[in-house]
Amino acid sequence: MAARAETASIEVVYARPERQRVVVLPLTEGLTVMEAVRASGLLEEFALDPADLPLGIHGRKVDGGRLLRAGDRVEIYRPLAADPREARRRSARPDGAGSLRGRPRSG
Repeated sequence: MAARAETASIEVVYARPERQRVVVLPLTEGLTVMEAVRASGLLEEFALDPADLPLGIHGRKVDGGRLLRAGDRVEIYRPLAADPREARRRSARPDGAGSLRGRPRSG
């Protein structure tokens, strides 16, 4: 019995705190990151603007024109709520203005 050849595939993923989606697509020759994002349907499903969308593969930021390889996991990143450096500066202020010290605990 001959083994059946498996079709190479890639994943396109997007997550919000309340909901995550993984879309598996067949890999076609010459498929780029942005083409995969568009084909996934996630732009429409989450009302995302493709104009300035941060994208990555396995945790590394990439350009939308990068060619995909079998097994790649395309990640659509959400914008940061705050600049991490600025948030650290605020929490480290000597006056404590950015820290939670001295504030009553909730709950």
